[in-house]
Amino acid sequence: MRGLRMTKPLNALSKLAALSVLAAISLPAAAQQAGDNIVNVGWFHLRPNESSEPLTRTFPAPGQVAGSSASISNADTLGLAFTHFFTDNFALTADLGVPPKFKLYGGGTLASLGQLGKAKQWSPAVIAKWYFGDKNSQLRPFVGVGVTRVWYSGVQLTPSLQAAVTPAIFGGPGTASANLSSSWAPVANVGLTYNFNAKWSLGFSVAYIPLKTDAEIIGRNNAGTVISRNTTRLTIDPLVTFLSVGYKF
Repeated sequence: MRGLRMTKPLNALSKLAALSVLAAISLPAAAQQAGDNIVNVGWFHLRPNESSEPLTRTFPAPGQVAGSSASISNADTLGLAFTHFFTDNFALTADLGVPPKFKLYGGGTLASLGQLGKAKQWSPAVIAKWYFGDKNSQLRPFVGVGVTRVWYSGVQLTPSLQAAVTPAIFGGPGTASANLSSSWAPVANVGLTYNFNAKWSLGFSVAYIPLKTDAEIIGRNNAGTVISRNTTRLTIDPLVTFLSVGYKF
């Protein structure tokens, strides 16, 4: 009888311990809350929704290259994002990454030239985000708005385009270079964060950037004298997806 009486308290203690362990496992730790800093590393995919104005010659004989157009390739690159939570729901994110390299192709009457050139795009962004759910939610959708500064480097034109803008009639053949305008642009952002635990998470987002870039192509003869100037406007308007893994510090 004494053994039976001792067994009951032990069984009760065992059940209580098991329930405590289960509760510790099932209770979510705060995934994102005020004061948290999170770093995400992943992959940016940029898909331009591009269009272009016809190539317009401004010097020496003004006029349009009738039917000319251009298209821009997709691009992929490594992305990095730093997020700070000011409240359990409001956060500010700085998006960075390795500058993606875009290729420009001729269209319409320029299609026979094939690839026209390539350039690297720099577009760091700051985005204010609102996270839905509470700090313990495993799945947290968010919306955001922000701004990006866009500029270009490593602009290179193909020999076919250089020959087209420095014809013999203008004093060519020669070489050509291009200047691409920099600009500020708004960013609209939606996404989801899936929290594995209090430290690690998986993120996916889609951003839209209404973006226009002015291009000027300057042709020079072999003596370095400017013999032609051509301009166009590119509407890029990329959709940017970001798949990443996050870690909270």
